[in-house]
Amino acid sequence: MDKSEILNGIVNTTILHSDYKQTNGYSKNVITNGTHEKKNVESTVTNDLYSNKSANTYHNFSRSRCDSITLDDDKESKILVIYTGGTIGMMRNNDDVLVPTPNSFERKIKQDPHLYDAAYAQKKYGPAMNSSPLVLPKVKGFRRIIYSIYQYNELLDSSNMSIKDWKQIAEDIWQAYELYDGFVVLHGTDTLAYTASALSFMFENLGKTVIITGAQLPVFDLRTDGNDNFVNSLLIAGNYNIPEVTIFFHNKLLRGNRTVKIDSENFDAFDSPNVPPLAIAGIEINVSFRQIYRPKTIEKFSVHLSLNEHVSLLRIFPNITADTVRTFLQPPIEGVVLQTYGAGNLPCNREDIMAEVKKATDRGVMILNCSQCSKGSVNSVYQTGHILNQVGVISGNDITPEAALAKLSYVLSKDDWDFNTKRMMLGRNLRGEMGGGKSEQPNTLAEWDLVDAVARTLHVSSPHELNVLGAVLFPAMLSNAIVRSDLTKLDELKGFGADFSAQNSDGRTGLHLACALGNLKVVRYLLLNGSSVHIKDRFDRTPIIDAVENDHIEVIKLLRRCGAHLNSHPKYIGQQLCNAAAKGNINRLESYATAGADIATLSDINGRTALHTAALLNHEDVIDYLIDNQFADGEILDLMSVSPIEIARRKGHTNILEKLMNLSKYINK
Repeated sequence: MDKSEILNGIVNTTILHSDYKQTNGYSKNVITNGTHEKKNVESTVTNDLYSNKSANTYHNFSRSRCDSITLDDDKESKILVIYTGGTIGMMRNNDDVLVPTPNSFERKIKQDPHLYDAAYAQKKYGPAMNSSPLVLPKVKGFRRIIYSIYQYNELLDSSNMSIKDWKQIAEDIWQAYELYDGFVVLHGTDTLAYTASALSFMFENLGKTVIITGAQLPVFDLRTDGNDNFVNSLLIAGNYNIPEVTIFFHNKLLRGNRTVKIDSENFDAFDSPNVPPLAIAGIEINVSFRQIYRPKTIEKFSVHLSLNEHVSLLRIFPNITADTVRTFLQPPIEGVVLQTYGAGNLPCNREDIMAEVKKATDRGVMILNCSQCSKGSVNSVYQTGHILNQVGVISGNDITPEAALAKLSYVLSKDDWDFNTKRMMLGRNLRGEMGGGKSEQPNTLAEWDLVDAVARTLHVSSPHELNVLGAVLFPAMLSNAIVRSDLTKLDELKGFGADFSAQNSDGRTGLHLACALGNLKVVRYLLLNGSSVHIKDRFDRTPIIDAVENDHIEVIKLLRRCGAHLNSHPKYIGQQLCNAAAKGNINRLESYATAGADIATLSDINGRTALHTAALLNHEDVIDYLIDNQFADGEILDLMSVSPIEIARRKGHTNILEKLMNLSKYINK
């Protein structure tokens, strides 16, 4: 699909084709399958107002819409796939040579029953449409994956990737961020680790799963790693909240900025030498949730697109000349990754080299020390490493060269940071890219000390039983502390390494509970300690729904600051708005408005807005609220072509009619 279609795909095949917003050139789909209960909803407007319409037609039309919304009980996740190029999507030509083939990837996927469930797609969306999304066959125990593919017009060999292409990927994810549950980027393998590292820094306060994957053989080959990499990436992106830029390859999910390519011939092409995998895909997908690096700020997701291109990498080797070092460090170079021996060593008897390094740091060049070894870290245990620190070189600890280069480019581009702040940030762990530093995640081993203590009491010993015990114990203890608003207990649990995004058996997190209770202090604490606003429970409800349905306005505002958004089906939200209007519940209308719902246009399955309902039931206070907050359009038509003005006229609600007529005259002016 081209760029204008990627977000149109699901929109054009859902219940009402007009339920979308235009944003930054994209047709923003606002339809998600997040209803709390799957049931046919009853209209709040009676049929006696529509005596000039066929009762049978009205009934059948309404029923068919309900049936479309409640097609089945499958929970779904929507994934955007960005295909940039690379072996994974290539096809063999007549000479059996692999070549990129524009506009063929999606067509070929629809011919593969392992990647596309044609029966489900036709049942859900009707006859095949060019813009309809793709559907992964159902995998037991996982949400159904609905995915759209955006293929770049120019498919790139990864060797040709540049900062410009990283920016393009980042911007595309940014613009589609609220419309999808997760993202998969298909990429060539040669520079995949560089792209993953760069995106990890460009994505600030990331709250959703982003997976970059590729293959050593194309996804359509009979013998291939591409199929497994692609399918597992889709399943993980759609079923787990892992707010990092990650790489999936050969059954392992790796932190993107910790990953290096280690093999050009075998399927096991990538590794993260100093950090274990975040997940292993075997018979089951086992995620190490305690290792996930989560944002701990109250800020929305944003993308930093301005990267500094004046950075480079210098590898030290025996007999390197001072002239080489001097030339390398000259302007316009502003940052250098210095790859040194072992634990960060440079020959200390080379005073000429040390002098050139000091001259460069004195004039403001940022130099980040990185080991040439795959494993281990830079430290000043040896005199040579200590001397580098003295001349202004910054320790990169155990960072990879790919991540070090991306980090330099990111930090140097931050115009709002002064020189000392940039130096500090280079030495700090920002995205889980290196060990140590002030932002390092807590030591999670302590959690298992507590679990082991309980396990010994219960005579539990097997690894599976220990995992189950931990999954039950900590969410229960968190919930108890949240109900009692006990921040001291929450601090103690944090000290034990408790995961504040852990889900209970209903998929609910502590943040769901705190939002339902409306405890602003606890909600803020949880957000600052890694709780995610995007995790869905077994009813497809994110924490903001709990806040909305309990009218906790200040909590909703705080969640919105963190990027929370409504994920329920717009017809479900429209029905809730009509229900609130019918009850005269202005607080609920305000809650939905604060959460980002478009109260003026969102309608129930019969096309009726909150204004239609308030006009019918003569709720003048609701009408006043809607008008005062510009949520009223007296001429908007429902599916029977009846407006709120017409309803008020027929029902003889003269005060409301006058207000709506005045509103209409004001708007028409």
